[in-house]
Amino acid sequence: MCSSNRTLTMDSTVLLLLTMFAVLGKVVGDRRLTFVTVLYRHGDRSPVKAYPTDRYQESSWPQGFGQLSQEGMRQHFELGQVLRKRYQGFLNDTYDRHEISVRSTDYDRTLMSAEANLAGLYPPNGSQVFNPSLEWQPIPVHTVPQDEERLLSFPILGCPRYKILMIETERTEKYLNMTFLYKDLIATVREKTGLKNTTIETVWSVHDTLFCEARHNMTAPDWVTPEIMDDLRKLKDFGFEILFEVYKHQEKSRLQGGVLLGSIVNNISESALPDSNRRLKMMMLSAHDTTIVALQSSLSIFNGKQPPYASCHIFELYQEDNGSFTVAMFYRNDTTRAPYQLAIPSCDLFCPLEDFVRLTKPSIPEDWDKECMVESPTKDTEVVIGLAVCGCLLFLLIVLLLAVLCRQRDPSDGYSHIHNEIES
Repeated sequence: MCSSNRTLTMDSTVLLLLTMFAVLGKVVGDRRLTFVTVLYRHGDRSPVKAYPTDRYQESSWPQGFGQLSQEGMRQHFELGQVLRKRYQGFLNDTYDRHEISVRSTDYDRTLMSAEANLAGLYPPNGSQVFNPSLEWQPIPVHTVPQDEERLLSFPILGCPRYKILMIETERTEKYLNMTFLYKDLIATVREKTGLKNTTIETVWSVHDTLFCEARHNMTAPDWVTPEIMDDLRKLKDFGFEILFEVYKHQEKSRLQGGVLLGSIVNNISESALPDSNRRLKMMMLSAHDTTIVALQSSLSIFNGKQPPYASCHIFELYQEDNGSFTVAMFYRNDTTRAPYQLAIPSCDLFCPLEDFVRLTKPSIPEDWDKECMVESPTKDTEVVIGLAVCGCLLFLLIVLLLAVLCRQRDPSDGYSHIHNEIES
């Protein structure tokens, strides 16, 4: 009897689990992808600068400083192939300009990364082949001038309030402790590199230069030991925290990464509107490590490490079987494994859209110019025009008053003439 009950209990448990799996499978199976945002860092590049005593100056690099290498091109071509495989059946097999929009910062390395990525994502098919010996087709990549960039290049310049926050950040206990902890390293860097003003920020750029040279099989100077490179890496990672966290994290987010986050949330929300007839399926953004960090920091999910070359942050909008929408995020920072899923604090991996919008709202600025304390050129013009108008009115009033006074002092000729006629 006991054995029979145990068997019955086990059968019931198995049946319950099978039912749960069937229900879960149905939910996953009925979940439909509707919109994707892809943000990635450019591929491998030459350093953006060299320190004074560096034996490898700009002439040592085939295309100069800050340029995408052949390795960087390969990285993004492969990422494009990964995206093609991931979104097979969602994106059209052939390029359709209505389905994808590509935006890049105005740097050679990000523009070229986007082009290499698109070559992997959209190899020409059928009528799109214009040269049988060339497995490539031109696809537009849009950008704006660097001095007008306020979406993808961080930290965003021209924000007085952010400058104040950065000054205050350098007075925090955490910043001062790190400076003290690595004071000997900073002194060594100053002595060996010929840099006169060495701070955590300048040490960061030295690490970047040495890292790029090592990746391209260039000989490191004798003073650069594995221990020093490891310490430089730690300071470099801390440099990202300085920019976007450490002090008044949320306010920094509103002035920096929250700008991009707001744009992404708006695009996702528009795609979920009941009467949305948008044909756009993917927004692709080609940018920098600081762009990914600024965005992830505004979402409170930054892992404290520099995003590697061709790393990729993905937002996916799904429509569930009940008609509601959820947002899922994925991060690819390792070419040997699939992107892993991320969740913002206080929400599920598949976060209901309304919760995603609500939870991200505190990091998104309502009026960036106002929060940055930017002087409005329009207001200045209005003041100048107003003063000019007031000046003209005042001048006319003075002229009018003088005219009235003159008439009161000197009787008019007409009045005297009439008076004389009466007397005669």
